[in-house]
Amino acid sequence: MDAIAGLLDGPRARGAFLLKLAFDPPWALRIQDEAPIAVISAVRGSTLIIAEGEPPVRLNPGDVAIARGPRPYMIADDPETPVQVIVHPGQGCTTPDGQDLKLVNSLGTRTWGNAADGGTVLMTGVYESAGEISGRLLRALPPLIVHRVDSPLVPLLADEIVKDEPGQEAVLDRLLDLLLIAVLRAYFARPEAPGWYRAYADPVVGPAIRMLHEEPAHPWTIQELAHRIGVSRAALARRFNDLVGEPPMSFLTSWRIALAADLLLEPEATVGSVAPQVGYGSSFALSTAFKRLKGISPQQYRVRAT
Repeated sequence: MDAIAGLLDGPRARGAFLLKLAFDPPWALRIQDEAPIAVISAVRGSTLIIAEGEPPVRLNPGDVAIARGPRPYMIADDPETPVQVIVHPGQGCTTPDGQDLKLVNSLGTRTWGNAADGGTVLMTGVYESAGEISGRLLRALPPLIVHRVDSPLVPLLADEIVKDEPGQEAVLDRLLDLLLIAVLRAYFARPEAPGWYRAYADPVVGPAIRMLHEEPAHPWTIQELAHRIGVSRAALARRFNDLVGEPPMSFLTSWRIALAADLLLEPEATVGSVAPQVGYGSSFALSTAFKRLKGISPQQYRVRAT
């Protein structure tokens, strides 16, 4: 399992919040919903995305932005337009003075704004939770990514988002996943991608990472990894640390605990049932490692997550 697959394998969209936005100027929204990831695509007109302390970034038709939370940001027609709507956690909307806007400005199925045929049309899809399996990747993302997607995904999502048919929620979830993956793949293909991701292409470190990802329950040692790859233990340790920024066994521990955190959110899961799936011989061993890395026990983690 590679890094991008890991991002969506656990927290893939399940009833994600999706909305079509239609505006005529002036308009400005402040997004402070604390969602881990939001995907914003421009269908018509031009939009500014303004993260606090950063210069405005323009979104043109065909552009897709990924905003990484929980940092607040604005979307607006102009940086000088006063905020008219604040989006809170849970996607509740108010005016700046606290007036509830939940039922105001509805323009139809999953459509909201101030003009049904507005000059600016956007789509937003919000992942309101992210499993810990994606934590390594989320930490590697900047607060904002903007990329042009030359594919039918954006117009297809624009067509489907206003439909209200059986199974429509599942259709929208999968389209949102595909759009997110398309942008992430393009972003991580850039030279400035983090070292641990670029290491996938390394002839020594890449195979080691893949083996650790694909077989987390195996009782790995650096000696076995090196033997399978065909290099010395010292050469693997040195190159892995240089490219990834941590030793192979530390990387494995982080990966196991990330997987465990995701598996623990399954309804029937217990610490005892998860432990062997991620390479720990007992619930006590997993609990000890989990608390060392996360600062809380698996049980406390489950309570907080739910």
